[in-house]
Amino acid sequence: MTFIRQGWEALQDRLFFLPPFPEQLDPLALFALLLVGGLVAGESLFRTFGLSRIVGYVLAGALAGPAALGWLDRETLAMAKPIADAALGLLLLETGRHLDLRWLSANRGLLISAAAESGFAFATIFAFAFLAVGLSPGWSAATAAITMASAPAVVLLTAEENRAQGQVTQRTLLLTAINCALSFVVFAVVLGVVHAEQSGDWLNAVAHPLWVVCGGVGIGMLCARLALVVAARQPKGSVSQVFILVAVALLAIGVARMLGVPVFLSLFMMGAALNLADREKVLAYTSLPQGHWILAIVLFVVTGAMLPLEDLGWLTGLQALGLILVRGVAKFVGVASTGRHDLPMDKRILVGIGIQPLSATAIFMAAELAAIYPEVSSQALLLPLLAAALMEFAGPQLCKYALQRAGETEPPPTGKNG
Repeated sequence: MTFIRQGWEALQDRLFFLPPFPEQLDPLALFALLLVGGLVAGESLFRTFGLSRIVGYVLAGALAGPAALGWLDRETLAMAKPIADAALGLLLLETGRHLDLRWLSANRGLLISAAAESGFAFATIFAFAFLAVGLSPGWSAATAAITMASAPAVVLLTAEENRAQGQVTQRTLLLTAINCALSFVVFAVVLGVVHAEQSGDWLNAVAHPLWVVCGGVGIGMLCARLALVVAARQPKGSVSQVFILVAVALLAIGVARMLGVPVFLSLFMMGAALNLADREKVLAYTSLPQGHWILAIVLFVVTGAMLPLEDLGWLTGLQALGLILVRGVAKFVGVASTGRHDLPMDKRILVGIGIQPLSATAIFMAAELAAIYPEVSSQALLLPLLAAALMEFAGPQLCKYALQRAGETEPPPTGKNG
């Protein structure tokens, strides 16, 4: 390195336009190399060991992050956060489009099942965080709200990766979409609870949840309407419609960030609004098939680097495992004990396994709270973050196992990304 530096400085004496010798790799170049590394790791694990590609992406990010090799520092991660916001938002847009409100109104059994597993999960996680870990009521409720839902991006991508189709796959996707919606509502309410507990400011305790919910719903509905109006002038299923969908989604992300409304809520609501309002099937045949995996690499490499693995000790690790256990049992029991008229028990058991993933959505929910109370949240939110860190690796495999046991997956075509 010294020889290269000396040669560079000698050239500088003659070539005045050369910049100073670069002491380190540009953050954007480093991030690009990391994405390539994540892609290679994901493909290698998938083809060699049959593991989900998501595990490889997360592993690459975790190794390069501040907790391990330190190639990505906190400042670089902060710069990458808007990119990850966009990736998660676009994946949640697709999840929201699976939420057919008209169909759900005629299938109340599925709503009962979703309410049961979400309610059981919230109650048991709250009790565990409050009684076993010793968190305050407000932060126990925050922990429950953050971790009660399944990871929609993981479930969606795992189903696509394995080309899964069938009753278990469809029920898993629908339950994930519904419990995701429920968790967003609960999260908004919990914001008020935390405000009241931390500052006693009842004005913000009431106004902030209303701002989050109304803002997310309003941005989602307006952008869905805009996308439908513009896309109606283009051929159905065309590249131009894909471009319009992505462009309007990015507009929604920008407006949400500008107004302090969670991106994940705004884009999920946009997807649900598209499903509800698209009666002419303008965008029904438009999706982001290969784009999903580009988004997945960005999202899970960044979230892998964000994981607080340096705080994972024997006590915190046991607490995180305890949370994962009580959450998993609650979600499993909630699904297995309901919907007996819609799905046989063996398939309900597999759905209960398939909805276990906990991932990026929980991490970004925690980030929303951490930005409001940074002096408290680093410890108060450690439990859900560590649980999410562990489930980043286990969750995709559990979902894949459930879909394979149901006999609803297909082997990937040779030489082509799933």
